Amino acid sequence: MTKLSFMTEDEVRDSSKIILGFDKKENGIRQGTGQITTFNQLGFKGNNNKPDGWYLSDDVSFPAIILETKSSQEDITLKKWVDELVKNCNVVLTEYKQVVGILYNGVDIRVFLNNIELEEVSNELQNKEYYFSLCSKNTIDKQRIYALTKKINDCLHIDFGIKNLYHRMIFTACALVAKRYGALLFKKMDFTLMKNSILSTLNKSLEESRKQNLKLDLLTEIYSIIKMNNEANQDAIDNFIEWVSEISECVNSDYWNGEDVMGIFFNEFNRYKKKSESGQVFTPDHITSFMYRLIDVNKNDRVLDAACGSGAFLVKAMCNMIKEAGGIKTNKAKEIKNIQLYGIEVDKEIYALACANMLIHKDGKTNLEQLDTRSQEACDWIRSKNISKVLMNPPFESKYGCLTIVDNVLKNVPEHTMCAFILPDKKLEKDSRGKKILNHSKLKKIIKLPEKTFSGVTTSIFIFEACVKQNDDEIFACYIEDDGLETVKNQGRQDIKDKWQAIENRWVEIIKKQAGDKTIQWLKPKEHLSYQLPEKPFEIYEEDFSKAMMDYLMFKEEIDVKEFSEKLVSKVMYNSLVTKTDEGSIVIKMEDVNRD
Repeated sequence: MTKLSFMTEDEVRDSSKIILGFDKKENGIRQGTGQITTFNQLGFKGNNNKPDGWYLSDDVSFPAIILETKSSQEDITLKKWVDELVKNCNVVLTEYKQVVGILYNGVDIRVFLNNIELEEVSNELQNKEYYFSLCSKNTIDKQRIYALTKKINDCLHIDFGIKNLYHRMIFTACALVAKRYGALLFKKMDFTLMKNSILSTLNKSLEESRKQNLKLDLLTEIYSIIKMNNEANQDAIDNFIEWVSEISECVNSDYWNGEDVMGIFFNEFNRYKKKSESGQVFTPDHITSFMYRLIDVNKNDRVLDAACGSGAFLVKAMCNMIKEAGGIKTNKAKEIKNIQLYGIEVDKEIYALACANMLIHKDGKTNLEQLDTRSQEACDWIRSKNISKVLMNPPFESKYGCLTIVDNVLKNVPEHTMCAFILPDKKLEKDSRGKKILNHSKLKKIIKLPEKTFSGVTTSIFIFEACVKQNDDEIFACYIEDDGLETVKNQGRQDIKDKWQAIENRWVEIIKKQAGDKTIQWLKPKEHLSYQLPEKPFEIYEEDFSKAMMDYLMFKEEIDVKEFSEKLVSKVMYNSLVTKTDEGSIVIKMEDVNRD
């Protein structure tokens, strides 16, 4: 690359500090640049090497960054400069699992992750958030989480005798929250001690959050009333503690993709009950990720799910937004949790589950409200939050107010807000209220989902622009026929061959460009409000002709078709000559069948 002007190493270092964002003070973070600070001063005892730049979180599961700068005249392809960076990164790797090393001369840049050079990276220095995103590879054994969750469910159901599915889910979720916040759970402790340890830690974790949301007390209330039929099975207690601890370690060990663990956890439990008494249909994890991208949610959005269920959309949004912001320790992460995520759930037990789900991710302050979105109170609450994006999977049935919920949301978010809803394919066409919604909000896109996404109902993603009339504007539509998931016995549909990410990337691009696939349609709103599957061509076979002729002849001869069929079956089955050939084959020789 041609160097536009000469920069000294000091100048490169100073400019890097601003670009990377190492110039700010953040709680729990040591970051900066210079040539005076030693690793010893940064907490690595006995090491007096001096890095040019550093980002070190108190949470060692979070990625660290080490910067090595040179003047713009230096050739950073030389091995000696790489060796210098690697030496400093190795110091940090003694405590951190992931270390990004950056070699930079003001013009050219090389980036390393755990001392392995990354090829597909920006050729310009970026803010630290960009380099955190390079550490996002998922290493969780999803099959192990499925197996553990099944064991936990069976243990609570059979060994402890908790008959209520949602009580089993809440009990497990509360145990995971307690582990997250340091509860003392160990083998050989009795049931009462285990339950009280979980409750005590849960109450402590909610102390600060209650100042913002008193309804969080519903979580501890429901947990407290969960009843067991058997509390004396020590093996079951020990197993439960071991399995919960292992899942908790997975959540904590894979910082960026912890939401995938909880997606597995909730999906596995929900296999045992597809819908709750309030009509919830729980959203698969890969669909929440897809919808997040479809409406371009980012770290500055204020996201609403007004039928949030167990919180899948909010957890996905929180994790992705915090990832984009640079991690859990940033000031922006606190802002995201405090004022950028909003959920409404009418069912008390499901609401408690959503609270637990957010708490597992160390978020007790999310604005979750236990309200009915069909009510004026909920409408007023939504209007007060200045929402910028909506992600929702409302209850499908009309008796639970499906389109009333959609209508209320669209009417009470700001003008031009992008809103994505999962609904049954024909919902807007079959219900008279569907077309009325277009009087105040524009339906821009319909993405038909694979047939097997939800059991027993075919669905599409409907993307609206709120408070903008449809008029005669056509609607973009397309059909994702296959998501790459396969059914695993006793574990539901899973992405066992890791096909979905490539499929998601392709469809996000197609939908963004509104071109590039044969399934694309443009619908006139006065004609259709759903993706139109092509009609099957009319086909007739020789057998159809023969049947029609036989039916006609029997009609002319006044033959009773039913009686004739019974006689025919009887003759074939019982008046046939059955013989066995030398080769062992069975031969049936039928006698003549007459009308008598």
